[in-house]
Amino acid sequence: MTAILHLSKFAATIAGNQLLSGIDLEIAAGEIVALAGASGSGKSLTAMTPFGLSPAKASGSSKLEGEELVGLPEAKLSKLRSEKIGFVFQQPLTALTPHRRVDQHLQEAASQAGGARLETPALIAMLTQVGINDPEGKLRQYPHRLSGGERQRVVIACAIAHGPKLLIADEPTSALDASLRREIMDLLTGLCRDRGMAMLLVSHDLASVERDADRLLLLKDGQVVEHGEALHIAQKPSSEYGRALMAATPKLGEKLTPLSPVGEALLAAKNLSVRFKKKPGWRGGYLGAVKGVSLQLAQGETLAIVGGSGSGKSTLGRAIAGIGPLTSGEVGWRGEVLPGRKGRTTEHRRLIQPVFQDPAASLDPRWMAASSIEEPLHRLRPDIAPDQRTDISAAMLSAVELSPDCAHRRPDQLSGGQAQRVAIARALSSEPEMLLLDEATSALDPLVADSIVRLLLKLQAERGLSMLLITHDLALARRCAHRIAVMEAGEIVEMAGREELFANPKAEATRRLIAASG
Repeated sequence: MTAILHLSKFAATIAGNQLLSGIDLEIAAGEIVALAGASGSGKSLTAMTPFGLSPAKASGSSKLEGEELVGLPEAKLSKLRSEKIGFVFQQPLTALTPHRRVDQHLQEAASQAGGARLETPALIAMLTQVGINDPEGKLRQYPHRLSGGERQRVVIACAIAHGPKLLIADEPTSALDASLRREIMDLLTGLCRDRGMAMLLVSHDLASVERDADRLLLLKDGQVVEHGEALHIAQKPSSEYGRALMAATPKLGEKLTPLSPVGEALLAAKNLSVRFKKKPGWRGGYLGAVKGVSLQLAQGETLAIVGGSGSGKSTLGRAIAGIGPLTSGEVGWRGEVLPGRKGRTTEHRRLIQPVFQDPAASLDPRWMAASSIEEPLHRLRPDIAPDQRTDISAAMLSAVELSPDCAHRRPDQLSGGQAQRVAIARALSSEPEMLLLDEATSALDPLVADSIVRLLLKLQAERGLSMLLITHDLALARRCAHRIAVMEAGEIVEMAGREELFANPKAEATRRLIAASG
């Protein structure tokens, strides 16, 4: 069978540093080949450099349907990309143009290979194909009005709109919950098999790779350390590196390890509701994102909020932390009711600090790490002198296990794991009592994510931190949360201890999530 993509002794160099060497890879029509490995191993560089989408200089050989790509001028590479390749990038919010609607993105994607302008029914069908609810309504939305999962699916719809021969999928489901992740991967694999479209899949979700990919390459330091049948490598890796990756990946059946003891009651949310006004022309006046939710959190406890994309997890967390709207209900702290978002004082805001999903988006790209860590102190701890802020920043870097030289690096000079540790250090700098962790590890590879989870559990034990963990990863919730709450359509449908929830799930939504995660 003729190869769609063939790399032979492929290498990549940036500023004289060889970052890839000796990469051999072949993908036939309808075949799926996965690249896996830790951050910085060269996965995305291998996927993007052959097509001129990285700053690296390529050498060796890279052929697309027999045509050599190494040495081609940019104009020729651009033409090949627009005609024969589809791309799904890791961060959907940066892959989509913020001032363009969904229908405009789809029109542009469909026309890049010379296609005619599509009518509305065809655009609706494209969104329906990738599992977006209310596709007609979503066509007129801008990216910031969509959930993370919806944005990811729009990116996938754009990537396949022109019928590419090869799909480069760089973490295509990292922002989706277990059920949608499975649906999207089933969709992508079905498209590959039915249309004869090859796919190069970059992923740190080894469970997905095991099920979906035909072959797997494990990369470390820009070289292939294992290459073979995906199922065999995922289940029985021969290298120590492969075994470490598998051990770091949370699994529902793994043995539970003890968590820190729980103290006295800290936070009590009662009948929280959040609703948003719909745009003119939509049926109904308001959209209920959170509907009468109540929950409690004790000192030193981790409560995980799990559920599908759009279930209201992040909206609930932001309402509790006072960084998002709250339509009705109250949030109590040590028996006293906290004011609403606009009425919270500096001291109130210090109590709960957030850590978001993407540190590259939440850290100012112009600031060095030390400045990012010190920034909350200006507003939340104005009593602290400037020289003390420097000391606190250094102490926080040490607390999150980063070397002192990281203080003088900007986000683009840090790995994903290092950047997330800086974000955690920033959250801790004002000495909060609770962290809001909104998908804080979902964009990280297993080794880095595991190190972040271990760090958070260590900090919790040392500082008595309470944590509200928002995640779509049930196995992660089971690994590190004392209790788990399942949300669906803005409501908590089940809440139980981590052992009880999985031993005897009562809600249908819980059973669906467990089945999709198994």
